[in-house]
Amino acid sequence: MKKILIISDTHSFLDSRLMPHIGWCDEIWHGGDWGSVELSDTLAALKPIRGVFGNIDNAILRRMYPRINHFLCEGVNVGMTHIAGAPSKYKPDALDCFAEKIPDIFVCGHSHILQVKRDLSRNGMLFINPGAAGHHGFHTVQTAVRLKIDDKRIFDVEAVQMDRYGHRAED
Repeated sequence: MKKILIISDTHSFLDSRLMPHIGWCDEIWHGGDWGSVELSDTLAALKPIRGVFGNIDNAILRRMYPRINHFLCEGVNVGMTHIAGAPSKYKPDALDCFAEKIPDIFVCGHSHILQVKRDLSRNGMLFINPGAAGHHGFHTVQTAVRLKIDDKRIFDVEAVQMDRYGHRAED
């Protein structure tokens, strides 16, 4: 079994409130817009990382991470890209990812909007945009997603929400 923390759009900022979730997970998946090599290095020193580069990432990060990433985790096919749109209207990078292979889990970022849903038009693929874990952008709540994978089974999918202004996300 693997415990996964999915984040995106950190924009060079690692919120200390993510540390318990990083401690919990076996792997971190990052949907792009790292913001800095230092952030990537910090996360990689803590846990194994899988990721893609985002539109704000520099040439070094673009050499470190691909535009599209396909990999297996516990028998589950995973596909990632940064700018993907959404199940109702996918962008070209998502379509390029799907042309290679329709994943069981598809991870993206860019919109800063948390969204987890099944795409029934693509074999029930689990679409995950973890929103933005950083504090740069229009979002008022920083978000991430946690899940578990065991022998092709995806379960215990949950959102992590952290209010940007020091209040609980539920307020």
